[in-house]
Amino acid sequence: MAMVMAVVAAGCGGGSPADPDRGRDAKSLTLTITRNAIAGGKNAEEAEWITRTVIPGFVAAQKAKGVTAKVTFRGQGVADEAYKTRLALDLKSRSGADIVDIDGIWVGEFAQAGYIRPLGDVVGPPADAWDGWTAIPASIQRQASFEGRRYGVPPSTDGRVLYFNRRLFARAGLPAAWQPRSWQDVLAAARALKRLPGVTPVQLDAGTAMGEATSMQGVLPLLAGAGAEIYSGGKWTGGGQALQQVLGLYAQIYGPEGLGDPKLQQEAKGRDKSFEEFAAGRIGILAEGDYLWRDVLNPKSGVARMRTRDQDVGYALIPAVAPGRGVRGQSFVSMSGGAVTVLNPNTKYPQQAFALLAYMNSAEMTRARTAGTPEITSRTDVNKQILAGDPFLTFVSEKALPVTSYRPGLAVYPRVSTALQEATAAVVSGTSPQDAAARYSEKLEGIVGGAANVAAR
Repeated sequence: MAMVMAVVAAGCGGGSPADPDRGRDAKSLTLTITRNAIAGGKNAEEAEWITRTVIPGFVAAQKAKGVTAKVTFRGQGVADEAYKTRLALDLKSRSGADIVDIDGIWVGEFAQAGYIRPLGDVVGPPADAWDGWTAIPASIQRQASFEGRRYGVPPSTDGRVLYFNRRLFARAGLPAAWQPRSWQDVLAAARALKRLPGVTPVQLDAGTAMGEATSMQGVLPLLAGAGAEIYSGGKWTGGGQALQQVLGLYAQIYGPEGLGDPKLQQEAKGRDKSFEEFAAGRIGILAEGDYLWRDVLNPKSGVARMRTRDQDVGYALIPAVAPGRGVRGQSFVSMSGGAVTVLNPNTKYPQQAFALLAYMNSAEMTRARTAGTPEITSRTDVNKQILAGDPFLTFVSEKALPVTSYRPGLAVYPRVSTALQEATAAVVSGTSPQDAAARYSEKLEGIVGGAANVAAR
């Protein structure tokens, strides 16, 4: 991480965008795609989709227009940080592939360094005229945006919800169609589950051992539910009322009532253990992403297979602290992440590169990419087709994504996230929410450059 931050910090951060019309009339051209995927290795299905479907289809479409296009795929199969460093070096030196996949959390960081530019600057009017935008909700477009401008296209995304065990709920006298309307509703259900022997009522990721899961599955969606986002209006959220409310909920769950298991938050593999305990019917409520349903509890291939998943696992939206009290006046919240496909601003052929980017994210190509492995795409038209047989993924797509939020794609975010994790760890260990919030604020000011960059909220 230190190397990546040094590379980005050294970025030019300025300069004027080149002519969007350069190479527009070329009858012969070469384009290159890169992403962290490689045949026979990491994300192999992505690599095969690009080489066997996208490239032949695009080349044929260009040939029909009288254009000879050569498209090559430079696949990589390395650790995410190594991939990020390579991209930063390429883009800084004005080299690299024409079309690049980056993690959505890198968008702001790369934008501030001048490595990527808004699509409108690179391509001109065609960037906003693409008909695909009408199929991608504004909430999902935020994944590929920074300071209100689009930098790329998000091909897919995910969402966070509350899972619950219907069998345990029935034993506790709770409804099978449970949808809490407030944090108090969640606590009330947890207290009812507390009466069941051998059952941990609720698991809310906390502490540093859980890593980023603490932030994405716990702090950040709750912060949105308290009416704030970790970064908004150019300032970071400090230890004010919103964070104190979040830490207060942690204190209620992991305090004297014993609604959660504090020891689980300190174990190196605590998150994996929470998956196993939920699958075994020993945890009543679990806050997690759709990854839990697709890859963890999957009856056929899950790492913690749950044969009765479809019958016994319920799911609900994460409520705001109270109705209408969430960010943007929402009553329910979620958090999402995912990749973003961007254009290298130094491409020789911006119009053709954008045409390829649009083709890759067309309804046809999106359906082809997800064939056999349904996932939540960014396109509502495709989701309606491919998710029709999966009520859970349809629920996330239609209910959670419209109210979702995203992490800020800024270089200092990982350090801010660690500070949040440390604050939850302190509360789980018995520190008061107020004291933990105050210590967090002190750390935050040191991370982001002083109190002027922090808002109490």
